[in-house]
Amino acid sequence: MSKATKRKVLKTLDRAEEADTLSKRFDTFIMTLILLNVAAVIIETVDSIHDQYSLYFQYFEVFSVVVFSAEYLFRVWACTVLEKYKHPLFGRIRYMFSASAIIDLLAILPFYLPFVLNHSDGRIIRILRLARLVRIFKLGRYSQALTLISDVVKKRREELIVTLTLLIIMLIFASTLMYYIEYEPDKPGFQSIPETMWWGVATLTTVGYGDVYPVTALGKLLGAAIAIMGVGLFALPAGIVAAGFESELKNRKKKDKDQE
Repeated sequence: MSKATKRKVLKTLDRAEEADTLSKRFDTFIMTLILLNVAAVIIETVDSIHDQYSLYFQYFEVFSVVVFSAEYLFRVWACTVLEKYKHPLFGRIRYMFSASAIIDLLAILPFYLPFVLNHSDGRIIRILRLARLVRIFKLGRYSQALTLISDVVKKRREELIVTLTLLIIMLIFASTLMYYIEYEPDKPGFQSIPETMWWGVATLTTVGYGDVYPVTALGKLLGAAIAIMGVGLFALPAGIVAAGFESELKNRKKKDKDQE
């Protein structure tokens, strides 16, 4: 097959350009199919519905896997027109290990694994069925909103990593202090630092489940201080992401104006 055919296939499979009607229709079809698959995974956990319509669920699953498998194979076949995957063998292998290709593979793998493993354990089968939810990540290729989120996270990853590191340090520090303040042999919730970390997570996130709480005056004082700091610390990632969205949207608007 010619390179022009492969380019046309990839152009159709990738997110549509404004004037590409065929690609737009394919994007709409795939996105609808992905959302229906997610809905099917959720709905079929209701035993009464699953028992009554199990055959329809199976037919829909087979149809979905055929479509997703064909899409995956076409992408692997046509990827050699791209410069970084141009080698007919190693280029395809390299593509198969890319993030998007791995997501595409994971979307269909749960269907084929039971046949390969020949496993009859109901728990394994159920886990594989739930693993089909990976298909929702395929939306990232077709949804501008998800692409925007991905771009923002990539560009702000250093700031987010610093914030996450600070939160982890605070969690360890707070849990260690609370353990030494509140530990008593017969007192539940503070028997070890890892166990105290449950209290630390609930307090830093200001969720406050109330199943584990300090009873000493010093412990309550520390708990109050950690809860207040948690409000500020968890506001940092939100501010970083919000600033990232604003910057990215401005850049995209500027780029659109330059292209006009």
